[in-house]
Parts: sequence; C-alpha cells; structure tokens
Amino acid sequence: MAQIPVPDDQSIEALSFAPVEDIVGFKLIARDGGRAVVLFTPTARHVNPMGTLHGGIICDIADAAMNAAYLTTLQDGETFTTLEMKINYLKPVWRSTLRAEGWVVKAGRTIGLAECDIYDDSGSLVARATSTCMTLRGQAAIGR
Repeated sequence: MAQIPVPDDQSIEALSFAPVEDIVGFKLIARDGGRAVVLFTPTARHVNPMGTLHGGIICDIADAAMNAAYLTTLQDGETFTTLEMKINYLKPVWRSTLRAEGWVVKAGRTIGLAECDIYDDSGSLVARATSTCMTLRGQAAIGR
C-alpha cells in the first residue's frame, strides 16, 4: 500500500476532525485521497484488568482512521454513517505507540467499504478492521 504524506506539526493541528480525539487521546496525522493515518500512545488509563490496552481503544483508533479516510471521498453536502464494523485482534499491546492506517476499498454511490491495519512501534500488525459505510445526502445528511 502506498504511504500518504504526513504533514508538518503545524498542519497536523488543522486535521483534527472529532472531539473524541481528545477523549481517547489519539491524533489524526494524515488524510488524503481515501487514506488516513492515526497515531496513539496509550497511558495507564487505557488498560483493561489484565494490564493490556483495552480492545475498545484499538477499535476507536481503527474507526477514526477509516472514518477520516472515507470522509476524503465525500462531496459537498454529503455525510456518512457506519453500518457495520468488525475488528480482528492479532496480539496484545502493553506499551507501544500505535499507528492506524485506514483506506477506502470501495466508495460506491451509497455504500462503501473501508479497512484499517493497526501496527505497534516495531511495525508488527496488532489488529485489522473493516467498516461498511453509508453515504448520506439531502435531508438525511443534515445534523450530522
């Protein structure tokens, strides 16, 4: 898969796209042409009772990367909603900065498919996610 360019730190601030970034603590660092990259460094508040990173947090960063990628395919006046999301966890994470790389597999007129791979800081695949999205137009897109 082709890498998307990562902007300088000043440009990264302009990429912020959802309040959940602050709640969870991830950062959207790149998005362009149906692709997006999210970085996340877990802290003690993100662990489960076993001391590993909570799976819901991994799911959050995958969702953010896929959503940001899908947003790049929309026209003015369009929004979208997630119809279904699936994630496969491939290894536990204790302490590692994660990189979620999302991309649009297909952006149809109404239904689209996005995928995301999440890597730890050694480059090992931690999880893979897929998301089915529905593009909304007209009245359906208002208020989103």
